[in-house]
Formats: sequence, C-alpha cells, structure tokens
Amino acid sequence: MKRLFALALTLASAPAWSAVPVTGKWVTTEKDSVVAIAPCGAHLCGRIERILKPKPGGPVVDANNPNPALRSRPILGMAILTGFADAGKKWTGTIYDPRAGKSYRSEIVKLANGHLQVKGCVGMFCRTMVWTPAG
Repeated sequence: MKRLFALALTLASAPAWSAVPVTGKWVTTEKDSVVAIAPCGAHLCGRIERILKPKPGGPVVDANNPNPALRSRPILGMAILTGFADAGKKWTGTIYDPRAGKSYRSEIVKLANGHLQVKGCVGMFCRTMVWTPAG
C-alpha cells in the first residue's frame, strides 16, 4: 500500500509532458540571421547573434519599431524571442519581427529532424517557420 501511495504521489507531482530543450544557435527561415536561444532568468530568450545578409551602407537597425526612440537600436544582439516557458510539448512566449515592428504570441517545437518549428500568431491566424541548426 505504501508503494502504491508513493508511486501515485510521484506521478501526480511530475508533469505529464515536458518540452524538448530548444537552446542553441538557429538559422532563420529566410537564412538572413542566426538566433541564439538561451536561458534568461526563469525563461528562455533568443537574441540575434549574427546577421548573415547585412544591409549595404551600415548597420541594420530596428527602423520599423512603433516606438520612435527604439528605431535606431541595432538589430544585432536584439532579443526577438522573450519569455519562453515550457508549456508541455512546446515552448510559449513572444516573438518580435523587426521587419514589421510587431510582436506576436509564439510557440516553438523541436521537430524530430532536429529543426525548430517557430510559430507567430495574431488571434487564430498563425505563420509557421522552420529554423535549422547553425553549424
């Protein structure tokens, strides 16, 4: 009886599913940048670590940000994934798109082939991208 109680207690305290780790360096779908995903406090965040297709004539900045004070900040080093937490089989948080200057509700899932499925959503409408591991 004690064993059954101990087993039930252990199963009740363990999460049913846990998201597969997604930390590392990833090449975006457009193959224009490398995003490094790492712990940021209790959550995960992703920063643009390298720009693969630099804009001619100077550094790439956050020109489309709705906040005029942030439009001159460099894209390099910027956190575009913030507040990602383990939500069972996926990670959930917020993704920022510097091209549009907008943030979206986001989900990340590590696929069986080692790639990441990154989804950005507004309401029920979502766009899914696949990021590949950076060599």
